[in-house]
Amino acid sequence: MRTRSPWPYLLIAPTVAGGAFLLLYPLLKATVISFQHFRMGELIRGGAAFVGLENYVELLSGEEFWQVLARTLAWTAINVVLIVGLATGIALMLPRLRRGLRLALMSALALAWATPIIAATTIFQWLFQSELGVVNWLLVTLGFDSFRGYTWFADGTATFAVLVILVVWQSVPFAALTLYAGLTTIPVELFESARIDGGTGWQVFWKVTFPMLRQLFALITSLEVIWVAKCFPQIWVLSQGGPGDATTTLPVYAFKVARVLHRYDLGSAVAMLTVVLLAIALVANLRRMVRS
Repeated sequence: MRTRSPWPYLLIAPTVAGGAFLLLYPLLKATVISFQHFRMGELIRGGAAFVGLENYVELLSGEEFWQVLARTLAWTAINVVLIVGLATGIALMLPRLRRGLRLALMSALALAWATPIIAATTIFQWLFQSELGVVNWLLVTLGFDSFRGYTWFADGTATFAVLVILVVWQSVPFAALTLYAGLTTIPVELFESARIDGGTGWQVFWKVTFPMLRQLFALITSLEVIWVAKCFPQIWVLSQGGPGDATTTLPVYAFKVARVLHRYDLGSAVAMLTVVLLAIALVANLRRMVRS
């Protein structure tokens, strides 16, 4: 009987070990801290005492956590629906474009996707600046005089909307290009047969395209849920969770609790609850994907 060579496993072992350490150690460390009394004193001198579920009880019994959780769910749902919807439309449009135009659009999508997060967030700060921002100038030019000198980042709803636009703009390219790649794997004969049978564009999508790419849609949706729910740098750079708490989601809340209050134990508990909620939300979908 032929035995497998151990060399492939030995070659990838350092990468696997390094990746496991970088992923698992912070997770395990945060888990331990969430069960301890860990504040500034313990950070300096060590010797944190275990307090069991005390941090979780304090967190779950407070009204603020539930408000942040509801805001996080709304933030995730709005962004994911817009991302998947727009990405699907762009992916369906790409095959219908001429070669040159299609290449230009795909290049623009790739460039938008490759733009560093902090750089893109800074650009959006300039775009929505109250006095010299391009957005206010364009709206006033179009006749909306109420936006003259409008301060976007002083209003919670407006700031939330700007952040949604930013995150959707950053996320759509990946989803659109991935779906377009999936579309190219569907045999053209299926679309031709559906059209010969009198199917409309909407019927072709639901009867042919979506069933063939069901698992790809599930994968993209799962990845976007994870990416949007844990979104932190855009929110922190643009608004730091404000004004008030209008844009404070769970990752921002965890950071603010740990950074401002020096409640590293409570911040770790928020982070662990975020991980648990994401796991619960995605485990059923991921299990179906693995089975299929």
